[in-house]
Amino acid sequence: MAGQLYLCATPIGNLKDITRRVIETLQEVDLIAAEDTRNSRKLLHYFEIKTPMTSYHEYNKYEKARELVEQLAMGKNIALITDAGTPAISDPGEVLVQECQKAGITVTSLPGAAACITALTLSGLSTRRFCFEGFLPSDKKERKEILEELREESRTIILYEAPHHLKATLQEMEQTLGNRKITLCRELTKKFETIFPTTLQFALEYYKENDPRGEYVLVIEGKSKKEKEEQRLARFENLSIEDHMKLFEKKGMEKKEAMKAVAKERGISKREVYQYLLTLEQQEDK
Repeated sequence: MAGQLYLCATPIGNLKDITRRVIETLQEVDLIAAEDTRNSRKLLHYFEIKTPMTSYHEYNKYEKARELVEQLAMGKNIALITDAGTPAISDPGEVLVQECQKAGITVTSLPGAAACITALTLSGLSTRRFCFEGFLPSDKKERKEILEELREESRTIILYEAPHHLKATLQEMEQTLGNRKITLCRELTKKFETIFPTTLQFALEYYKENDPRGEYVLVIEGKSKKEKEEQRLARFENLSIEDHMKLFEKKGMEKKEAMKAVAKERGISKREVYQYLLTLEQQEDK
């Protein structure tokens, strides 16, 4: 009978945030796969957990995932933990989960701390709709493409960032997104937890005088309806309804469909488009 993989959330700072279920599971499984065994050893020692550990990290995730799946298939129960928070979120754990699913291995998650959700709830920004981007890619082209996509994102945006990259990231975001509201969260659940609600421009000024310290979660407001509406109106400020119609007709649209598309893009009724075109035809016939 095959074993089971347990995704065990560990504290993101305060050790008291671990759940009793996670402690019991870590004590009972046959093996713990940890992102950094040296770091995790401190956690296990604190809770007097003596289960054997093996390393599972970004640089061995494919090869090691296959090894772990083999052990699971042979009946071993394995717990996966990350350095802090919930495994498989912006983390090599997602590869192991995928391999387990392919092999028909049961996977379950023991919920707990997650830095992204903790920061979102503390941000003071909208929590109804949000998107999580993790760390922005280091590749400049890919990074630019993602920031351009985020320019149009209306949901609250959550990012992770290291202190030595923070200033450059804030500058790139301000240049791409404009002066949005942002809440910078650092040292979450720890003694020096800091929640800093501000704007991108003010944050840039602040970190010119103050060196970033600790790992950051950045929570940025999405593009507002007002901003979207202003941009939409600006697009058509110098474009007449007649020329707008021609753009769609050149794409092969029938007149009725083109009128409908123009009305939708300009935020007006189809009747207004029809009336404009009718008036134009009457003037041309005179």
